[in-house]
Amino acid sequence: VQACADCGEPRFPPRPCCPHCQSFASEWREVAGHGRIWSYVVPHPPLLPDYADQAPYNVIVVELTDAPRIRLVGNLVAEAGARLDSVPAGRLRIGAKVQVVFSGEGLPQWVLERP
Repeated sequence: VQACADCGEPRFPPRPCCPHCQSFASEWREVAGHGRIWSYVVPHPPLLPDYADQAPYNVIVVELTDAPRIRLVGNLVAEAGARLDSVPAGRLRIGAKVQVVFSGEGLPQWVLERP
């Protein structure tokens, strides 16, 4: 994630000026990709026609563990590259621990962390 090189505050989305100290100095920091489900929705019917065959699917907002002010949007899936409907809506829980996975497409996907 992008962070201010002066005050150290992480920020998302990336932008030229720090919203906390107004510095233009920035750097990139690697984050572990762990977080907790902060919010979620299961749209009925699907909001986008291209996803109709995977409905109902979830969209989750994840609060990053190592940058709690940063929240990212994605989908909770059974494994990297799985269909958007691969996790039943009943398994979604606010506060559930998740780990990011990538399938080669643009948005991150998330899987439930194993205890």
